[in-house]
Formats: sequence, C-alpha cells, structure tokens
Amino acid sequence: MTTKQDLEAIENQISTIQVSSHGETVIPVHAHDKFKTVEKGRNWGWLLSGFISLNILLLGIAMVSGSVFNKVQISSSHLLIFLILLVILTTIWMVYYKVHTSRVYRAVLYKDSHAGPVWLRGGLVLFGICSVLMDIFKIIYYVGHIHCESPVKIAFPVVQALFVIVQTYVLWVHAKDCVQIQQIITRCGLMLTLSTNLIVWMTAVTEESLHQTVAPAEPSYNSSSNNGHKIYVMSKGRAAESDCKCSHNMCDVFEKVYYYLYPFNIEYSLFASAMAYVMWKNVGRQMDEHHSHNLRFSLWDVLIGPIAGLLVLVAGLATFVVYELDVAKEDPKKKEQALTMHYIMNIVAILLMSIATLIGCIIFRMDKREQVSGKNPTRSLDVGLLVGASLGQFLICYFTIVAVLASGVQGHINGLDLTNSVLTVIQLCLQNAFLIKGLHREPFKETETATIFANVMAVRERDTERRSSSIVPAHTLPLPLTLLQGRLSWKRRILKEICAFLLFCNVIVRT
Repeated sequence: MTTKQDLEAIENQISTIQVSSHGETVIPVHAHDKFKTVEKGRNWGWLLSGFISLNILLLGIAMVSGSVFNKVQISSSHLLIFLILLVILTTIWMVYYKVHTSRVYRAVLYKDSHAGPVWLRGGLVLFGICSVLMDIFKIIYYVGHIHCESPVKIAFPVVQALFVIVQTYVLWVHAKDCVQIQQIITRCGLMLTLSTNLIVWMTAVTEESLHQTVAPAEPSYNSSSNNGHKIYVMSKGRAAESDCKCSHNMCDVFEKVYYYLYPFNIEYSLFASAMAYVMWKNVGRQMDEHHSHNLRFSLWDVLIGPIAGLLVLVAGLATFVVYELDVAKEDPKKKEQALTMHYIMNIVAILLMSIATLIGCIIFRMDKREQVSGKNPTRSLDVGLLVGASLGQFLICYFTIVAVLASGVQGHINGLDLTNSVLTVIQLCLQNAFLIKGLHREPFKETETATIFANVMAVRERDTERRSSSIVPAHTLPLPLTLLQGRLSWKRRILKEICAFLLFCNVIVRT
C-alpha cells in the first residue's frame, strides 16, 4: 500500500544528490527501484484491466448479436442470464469498493476537482430515476406474462434496478477519487463497471431498434432470406408474443411507457461509462489540484443570452411542428413551403450561433489568460466526446454538399439545403474551437477582499507614519484596480451570455 508519506519520502530521496569523490552526482539506487516498482505496477494494472474489458465487451457483442437472429440458438433468456451475472458481479465489486475505501485510512489521498461535475452527476441521477421507473414498469408488465414467459425476464429488471441505485450512489460520492490502494484490483473493477454499462447500453439500443422495426403485413415479403431477414425475425417474434396473453388489463399501457423510457436508460449507461472511465484514469494519480473552483451562478449575470436562446428554441419548435404537420399532407405546395420555412429557420439559427461563437473566440484571443499545461483525464474525455459527437454531423453535411452539387443546384430548396450544410460545417468548426479553447484555459482568479486588506496591513507595518490609520475599506480602493476588475467582468459576462445562447440553440438545431 502506497501512502502519501511513502511518496514524499521517495521524492526526498531523489532530491538528495550525493557527490562521489570523483565529483560525479549519484542518485540513491533504492529510490529508483521504488519508482520502477510503482510504474511497473501501474502499467500492469492498465494492461490487465484493458484485457478484461476487451474480453467482456467482445463476449457481450457476440451475445447481443446472436440473440437478434432466430437462426442462432441464443435466445433472449440466455442474454438476460449473462447480463444478470455481469450486473451482480459489478454490483458486488462496487459495494466492496465503497466499504473498503471507507474503512481504510487515507485510501483516497487526492481528489480530481475536474471529474464528476455537478451537471454530469445531476444528469446521472435524473436518468437513473427514469431507468428505475422503466425497470418497475417492465416488472409489472412481465408479471402479467409469468404463466407463459421465462422468469428471467422478471429477474433482470429487479437486478438492474438494484444495480442502477448502487452505481448512482457510488459514482455520486466517489467520482472524484484518485485511489492509491489496491490499484490493480480497482482498475480491473472499474473496467468491469465500464464494460457492463456498455453492454447494457448495446442491449437497450438493440431492443429499442427491434421495437421500432415495423413488419409488413404481406407474408410473401418475409420469404426473402437476405433483405427481409430482420423483418422476418421481428414478425416471428411478435407472433410468438401475441400467443402469450396478459393476465391483467394494463399490460399494453406499461409496455408503451417503458419503451418510452428506453432513451433515458441509454443515456444513463453512457453517463456511467464516462464517469467510470475517468475514475479508471485517476487510479494511482499523484497530482493533486489543491484548489477547487466554486462556481457561482446568478440570473443577473446572464440575461440576454438565455432570452435570445429561448426565443430561437421556441421559434424552432414552432417551425418544426408546422413542418411535421405540412409534410404529412398530400399537397406538394404545402410540403415545399414547410421545407422552405424549415431551412430558413435553421440557417438563421446557425448564422446567429456562428457570430456568437466568433465573438467568443475573439474574446479568448484578447484575454491574456494562461493555458492549462497538465494532462487531465476529464478534459481529454470531454474533448474526445466533443469531436466524436460532431463527426456524424460533419459526415451528413459533406454528403449533402456532394449530393447537391453532383445533381445540380436546381430550385430554391436545393439551394437552401446546400447553404444550410455549408454554414453548419463552418459553425461546427467555430464551436469546437471555442469549446476546446475554453476547456484548456486556466480558471478566472478573482481578487479577494481579504487579500487587499492583508496587503494594506503589510504596507502599514512598513510605514511608521500609517500605523495610526485604520483599515482601508473596499470602496476607497484606488481607481485603476476598480477599472481593472470592470474590464475583466465584462469579458466574463459576454462569455456567459454566449455559452447560454449556444446551449439553447444547440437543443433545437441538433435535434
């Protein structure tokens, strides 16, 4: 077990330089041996936990894929049994982790102030509540089919609900941990947690996709062995389910409700996977960011940005509703008007977002704030997810640009589509640059009133003529310092307005 005192002793041994009789510097050998042992254990833990995660994920992919097709002798019950075992094992490890870190003195020496922000943990709790509700509705639904369905379909929602509750509590409390004890076991356990959440995510996505697949009524269409294979599987599965009658009248209602809650369960698994990955990267981490930054939010700080963003959001929702209603009609003129209105709304919103993002980049350029030089797993994950999430939108836009140019820009609809795609590419580039630049900036350091008083007292102690004077109040400070604080505040206020505006606009533009 490596404690903080051991690490400080190793550093002191390395910093103590011995000089030999020939004038050569000699560093103690046993200090190097201790560091090599720590580094070797860290690499071994990463390698072992990575192999465990890879094997669990590959086995889970094989089980999920095999359960979809009827020609493979893997039923949904087999998949659920595998998931139950995996979820129970992960829950046991999380309980062990909680108990062990609570009982062992100085098990967690450091906290990562960037890991587990409030919005991420709040989203985890919200999606976790919806996931538990989904499991409750599934239990009620399958209880009505207990006479003709496998009991495993009731057992899995029960186990999953317990897993969600335990995991939400552990991640809420320990998301910032930099564990220094049992590093290999902790890394393997966190990779087990990550793999379990990803497999649960794959299963939920597959079930929701199969539920949304609509089989045609013509039986001749199911005879195709290639193109209609999935639809054949779906129609056969639904036919088997139709033979099983529910014992109470609320089965259809509960089935519809828990299918509506599937997206929340999917998001919960993704949130938990991201937090488990950050905890895995922080295992054995020695760098401690001593100061955490208290985020203060006031409605008076940001006003224009949220109002403008809400106006764009409401206008976007209104045009979207009109678009959906008009496109469903048979009138070609109505469809063309709906498409025109939809594209114009998107173009205006994207233009406003591009201008706001460009202003933010200019303010970043004007503000002489230091850049973060150290590596941080949370920041690296945020940047990776940001770039990865925008790749899909980039591909859609570039495919649209190529298709419109290849077919010829004929008519104003194609022109608006091309303009929308080009502006979206520009806006995504500006927004990614703005967000990545903001993630790598040092937090703003405000001048504290206590520091000003301390400086004044220091001046008074050095100057004998001012010993009889009183402490200078805050409102009598020199004018240049007040002006300096004003210059800094307007930059921060504009950046807050821009971020709030982009938040609301992205909700409507990216949906």
